[in-house]
Amino acid sequence: MRILTVVGARPQFIKAAALSHAVAHRQAEGFAISEVLVHTGQHYDARMSDVFFDELGIPAPAHHLGVGSAQHGEQTGEMLKRLEPVVLSEKPDCMLVYGDTNSTLAAALVASKLCIPLAHVEAGLRSFNRAMPEEINRILTDHVSDWLFCPSGVALDNLANEGIRRGVHVVGDVMYDVQRLTMARLGGTNPVAAGLGLEDGGYVLVTIHRASNTDDPARFAALTAMVASIGSSVPVIWPVHPRVRSYLADWSAPGVHLTEPAGYADMIALEHGATAVATDSGGVQKEAYWAGVPCLTLRNETEWTETVDQGWNMLVGDRLEEVPALVSALDVVRGLDRPPVYGDGDAANRIIALLSADPG
Repeated sequence: MRILTVVGARPQFIKAAALSHAVAHRQAEGFAISEVLVHTGQHYDARMSDVFFDELGIPAPAHHLGVGSAQHGEQTGEMLKRLEPVVLSEKPDCMLVYGDTNSTLAAALVASKLCIPLAHVEAGLRSFNRAMPEEINRILTDHVSDWLFCPSGVALDNLANEGIRRGVHVVGDVMYDVQRLTMARLGGTNPVAAGLGLEDGGYVLVTIHRASNTDDPARFAALTAMVASIGSSVPVIWPVHPRVRSYLADWSAPGVHLTEPAGYADMIALEHGATAVATDSGGVQKEAYWAGVPCLTLRNETEWTETVDQGWNMLVGDRLEEVPALVSALDVVRGLDRPPVYGDGDAANRIIALLSADPG
């Protein structure tokens, strides 16, 4: 089987690492399986792209489309234009996509138009907020996919509610595969925090990157005020997304450490060492759950409802002024159980085994 995998954003590089390693393992066992990796260029900053390929041991992309940033329609259209001839040339047996980015949707549309079977990793996630571009991307991708690989039973139920039952499999979360291996390799080190003179359990980790939070000046001002308020009582580490850096050019606050974007291993170490996490990232919510660290999600909704149901994640929405007090009250969360709602860390091998069989 010849798989053409399309990635374009930081979380997809992490997920692709798990699948690429599983493909290599199957090849070593003598299976006729190969992967062609295509990078759309949606994340083009080296700190959000190249570093992850190097750090996670992902093969260099066979094709880099170099699309870059643009408005949603223009970016997706350019991806379609540049991806279609690559697919026609490579002639894959199936195409594989991750998550909910514009890269995901563009690849799904190309696969559908060219009648190439499509596999969607992280199928069935729903925020039930169609104002989010990501929600539209994931819904449309699910409805044209042949293999739908769900990270949890909730995702399975979401698909069933939309009438999608064929080709659906609950396999667990591939990001958990990578996190487990990374933690074993780290051995408890936390380089970024140590470099700032901070110890594990002695800081709050903040990440903010979504346009809904950063592109509204009033909302972003409220978020920076929230971060400053936290920093007045407990140190904050805030790895700043490249797109957000210009918004913070003249901003600083006592106790708040603005750092460069963290590599994958450094970010995992920061999450494990934090006393709490405040984020608008979907991936960080899960990683905090696996790390046993309480999470405050700076959004009105989440696709990862299991983390909320289990008591480890709280949706903050517009209650930003409450966050500093919530941070101080989160110790009670640490006494809660963390059921393995996202599998056992072997999702990638399950996916590759299923791709070797017929859809459904």
